[in-house]
This record gives sequence, C-alpha cells and structure tokens, in this order.
Amino acid sequence: MNLEFKGQERIPVPRERVWSFINDPNSIARCLPDVQDITIVDAHSFDALVQVAVGPVRGKLKFKVALDPQSDGNHMNMRINGGGFGSVIDLNAGAALSDDGAGGTTLDWQGTATARGPIATVGGRVMDAQAQRVIASTFGNIKENLTGSGAASP
Repeated sequence: MNLEFKGQERIPVPRERVWSFINDPNSIARCLPDVQDITIVDAHSFDALVQVAVGPVRGKLKFKVALDPQSDGNHMNMRINGGGFGSVIDLNAGAALSDDGAGGTTLDWQGTATARGPIATVGGRVMDAQAQRVIASTFGNIKENLTGSGAASP
C-alpha cells in the first residue's frame, strides 16, 4: 500500500530557530506521538519504539529515523524505516522552510509512505486517517515545543 501526503504548516518562530530544532534528533523524537522509547544513534539519527493501533492491528513497531539536512539550510529530508509483527513501513518526507514575512516560518512538506504486511491490510482509508492523526500531532508538538505554550517536557 502506498500513501502520499503534503501540506503546509506555519510555526510562529524565526526560521533559524525552527531549523535548529528540526536538526536535533532528540527534539524531533520528543514530538512524535505514541513513542515508548528513544535511542539517539548520532547527530542525525535515532531509533524509536512506537505503540501502534491501526484498525485491528495493534502492537509496537521499531523504527530507524534519519534526518538529512540539506546544505542550503532551508530543506530537511527524513527517512523512517522499520516495522514489527510482520509489517514493514517506509516513509520518505521532506520540508522546505521559508520566512513567512511576519517573523515566523512556513514549512511546505510532502511525504510518501509504503506499508507491507498485516498493517497494509487494514485499508487505505484507515491508514490515511491514522497518518493524518500522526502528522497533525507531530506538527502540533513541534509548535508547542518551539513556542513554549504548553510545551511538553523532554
């Protein structure tokens, strides 16, 4: 099963601060929903154990997450690969950062996901709904951490 996503998010802090935040594996790892455990591997990667409930498929998946900041300082790519209980998920995502003209940052993002195994059998609509929840939650957590409004502790 293949899914594609794209969108735009506005974060009300300067681009340089957003760039610094999304380049830090620990910061990004804290923003992902349903994470049970995080292991920072190096300056641009981490492993995550995530609790998943997609339709009747429930359990923990292990993911390797690699951040790939581009040298222009305006583009971040990310690869997430992993799975569990017979399922495999691969996600490639990217974001372009720009100043929004009001002191904040606009992120134009896109991603493609491929799922195989039992998790893929739940159907596109269920997978899409779950992915939309994860995306919204992740960006919400990033905004909270950067603005300090109700920011979750590390």
